[in-house]
This record gives sequence, structure tokens and C-alpha cells, in this order.
Amino acid sequence: MNAPAPAVDAVRGAAGPEGRAPHKRRTVAGRLLASYLVVLAAFALTVGWSVQALRAASRDAQLLRAGYVPLLLRIGEVLAEQNVFNAQLNHITAAKNPGDVREWIETARRTRPLAFSIVKDAARALAGADEKAAGGGAGVGQAAASSGVRRFSEEIAAEVAAIERLVGASPERFSQLFQALAVGNRELAERTRDELVKREVEGAQRLRAIKSRVEEQMETLTVEARRREERSMHLLLGLGVLTLLVGVMMSLYARRVLAPLTAVTERANAVARGDLTPKQVLATNDEIGELATTFEDMVAAIRRARAELVNAERLAAIGKMAAHVTHEIRNPLSSIGLNLELLEEEVARASAEGTPDAELRPVMKESAQLVTAIRAEVDRLSRIAEQYLSVARRPRPRLVPERVDDLVQELVAFVRPELDRAGVAVRVEVDEAGPEILLDESQLRQALLNLLRNAREAMPKGGEIVVSVSFSSGAATIAVDDTGPGVPEELRASIFDPFFTTKQRGTGLGLAVTRDIIEAHGGTISCEARATGGTRFRITLPAGGAPAQGRAAEEHAAL
Repeated sequence: MNAPAPAVDAVRGAAGPEGRAPHKRRTVAGRLLASYLVVLAAFALTVGWSVQALRAASRDAQLLRAGYVPLLLRIGEVLAEQNVFNAQLNHITAAKNPGDVREWIETARRTRPLAFSIVKDAARALAGADEKAAGGGAGVGQAAASSGVRRFSEEIAAEVAAIERLVGASPERFSQLFQALAVGNRELAERTRDELVKREVEGAQRLRAIKSRVEEQMETLTVEARRREERSMHLLLGLGVLTLLVGVMMSLYARRVLAPLTAVTERANAVARGDLTPKQVLATNDEIGELATTFEDMVAAIRRARAELVNAERLAAIGKMAAHVTHEIRNPLSSIGLNLELLEEEVARASAEGTPDAELRPVMKESAQLVTAIRAEVDRLSRIAEQYLSVARRPRPRLVPERVDDLVQELVAFVRPELDRAGVAVRVEVDEAGPEILLDESQLRQALLNLLRNAREAMPKGGEIVVSVSFSSGAATIAVDDTGPGVPEELRASIFDPFFTTKQRGTGLGLAVTRDIIEAHGGTISCEARATGGTRFRITLPAGGAPAQGRAAEEHAAL
């Protein structure tokens, strides 16, 4: 009746990780961190694209404000001055006061290089504005765009320089014009004027072409900025929706990861209310799954410990009652047995002396049969009383070194006549001589005797019993095989329970006593089906005797 102690050990084994095989598992913290990083990556993608779009918009705006607009204004100013200059030059021959026009033209010619220089500076400033807008952190696309702006600014500066050379060439032609006007050579003056006007008009046309190119670049930049803005809005909207979806999915994922924890909490509350019914564990390869499995193992161990405790308490109560009842009936049984012996002697003496009355002979014969039947019932009641007493007061094993193979040989030789009368053959198989085992000879003999008699009763029409002894790592294994009908699989788990029996007149205590004896020795006993039919009871005894002998003795003493 030392069942609760193994149950406590089972609880410890279920709660401790020492007995578990190491396996690689995913942690809940790692999975939640991964989901958080996914959400963070989606958010970072959205923010990164937003920053990139804002930088591109800012670059374009700064390029327009600090580069293209000043350049366009300077080209416009130079073009306006050029148009005025052309108009004055075209009407110089018809002017009422050619001297004033000549003075204005000369002044304009002297200031014109400065105006062209300002335009060239503005063209070069365009490239500087682009580099400043890029901020030195441009990507591949921005680097290509910056290269295009730089090339465009160089082309504008070169074209302005070419126009400046064009309109500044042959300054002696102006002197020839003014000389012709001074001497009144109108024909030469008009011919010289036409040549100069033609060159100045060409310069104005080229300036207008430069202005158109700058305006086209500005329009292209504006259209591209508008297109980029629309694309950025669409992408930002899509990325925002993606981030939202990723957040929702990761929330659902985190909820699914933590769902077993809620189940474990509910299970713990149910166990606290007393519900120890086995539940299916949701297996997950993380700490929560391990916690759920360990918790369910602990609940199973508690359930077993409670059942064994209840069974132990029930057996303790039954044992006390059995001890009391057995004590009360043993004295009457002893008196009945003594009187029965006297009656047997009288009947035997009367039968031996013989009686001349033929009518009394059948009566004497029937009396002898009745006495024999009464003796059998008295013996059966005595055996039952002894079984109840053995359950109620299991003595502490007195362990001494013994040879198991010799003990088995002697016991089989003792019961062989009984088995022969029942038509049951018996033989012993010993692999090899083994070491001595610490055991209580009388108790082990009783346990093996119970198994042999059970095997005999399982074969009412005869059969064979094989008792085999083997040794491994110092431990002894005893197997008792029979050729009977066998024990149904659904009954094997209950055959060692007290008062469980399939016999019509059995007490159900023989195998229970046998199990208690083996467990008191620190061993194990099991019931197995044989492949060729029949049943095998396997007993394993440790070499060092019962490790829990002291605890078992205390528990039996308490009962």
C-alpha cells in the first residue's frame, strides 16, 4: 500500500524538465519579436518611401526656386534688352537725332557682356542648386538626374557664350555705320545696318531658343513632380493599407500564439475547481506548448495520486475491517477444526471397527463424506482468513541474500505433486547462475505460489507451466508462463486490484498480495499476453533490494 509515493515521484517527473529529451523549439518571445519586426519593417517601408518622396519633391522645388527660375529671369532680361537693342538699331537710319541713338547703342554694347556674364553665372548656379538640393545623399536615379541637370547647365552656358561672341563680333561695323551716318552716306549706312540687325536678330532668336529650352525643362520637371506626387500618393495609400493589413495579421498571429496560454489558464481554473478529467493538449513547439504538456502531465499524476490515495484509504479501511472480522472468526474456526478432527477420528474408528448392522453402513459412509466436505470448507475459510490477514498486515520484508534460481527450483519441486494431480506439467528454465539477490524468502515464495496456483486454475483441463529465471545487470527476472486461455487485454490493467476476480469463488486478493510483496521488494510485476497463447507474469527484482523499504514499512504499519 505504498502507492502514493510513486505518484508523488510521477508529479515531480512531470513537472521537471530533466526527464525530457532535448528538442529544438521556437520561443514565444522570438515569435512575437519576429511579428513585431514584420510590422516594423512594413511601417519602415512606408515611412522610408514617404521620406524619399518628400525629399524628391523638396529637391525639385528647390531646383526650380534656386536654379531654373533665376536662370529664366536672367535670360528674359537679356532677351528684352536684346529686343530693345534690335529695335533701336533697326531705326537708327530714320532717327531724327542719330547721335543720341548712337550714344545709347554704344552704352548698351558696353553693358551687354555684363548681362551675358550674369546669364552664364545663373546657368552655372543651376548645377550648384541641383547638387545642393540633392544634399550629397542621392541614389542612382537622383545621380542620373543631377548629371542631366549639370550637362544642361553647361550647354546653356556654352550657348550664351556663343551668342555673346556672335553679337560681339566685328565691332568695326558699328564704327562704319556711325561714320556713314555722319557723312550722310545713307546707302552704306542702311546696308551696314541690315548686316548688323541680321546678326543681332539671330542672337535674339538663339536667346529665345535658350529660354524655350529652359521653360521646357521647367515644364518637364513640373510634370514629373506632379506625376511623382500622384504616384507617391498611390504608393503611400497602398503601403498604408499594407501596413494596416500586416498589423492586423500580426495581431491575429500573436493572438494565435498566445491562445494556448489562455487554454492553459482555463484548464488551471478547471483543475482548481476539481476537474481532473484528461484533456487533449494543443501541441505547440514553444514554451506554452511545453507548459501545457507539463501541466497536463502534472494533472494526470495528481489524478493518479488521488485515485491511489483513495484506493489506499479504502484498502486501509477494508484491511482494518478484515483484520477485525478475521480475528473474530478465527477462534470459532479453530474450535470447529478441533471438534471436526475429533469427529473424523470417531467416524474413522467406527468405520475401522466395522458394524454388523448393514443398515448403518451407508449412514457411516455418508457421515465420512460430510466430514470431509466440512473439512474442505473449513480449510477454505481458513485460507480466506489468512489472505485477508495478509492484506491487512503485510509484514516488512526481511531482506537477506538469496539465490533466486534455487528458491524457484525448490518451490516448483514443492508444488509439483499438486500440479501433477491437476494434469499440469511444469518445468524450470534458468539461463545461467546469477548473483544473490536481497529478498524475503517466505514472502517471495508466497508470491510465486500465488502465481503458480493461478496458472493451474487457469488450465482446468491441464496444460503446461514454464518458470524461467534470467539475470541482467545484477537484476533478476522471473517469468511464469501458462498455456491457458489468457487474460483479455481490457482486464489486464485491473487484475492486480484488490477484490478483482473473474472466478466464481475467488476473493481477488491473491494477485493484489503478490503485487504488494514484489513492490515491497522494490520490484515490478506485469501481465503480458504470449504470442503462442496463454499468459505471462513477469517479475523483476533489483539486485540491491527495496529502495523504499523503510517508507513501505511505515505505510504498512500505519494501516
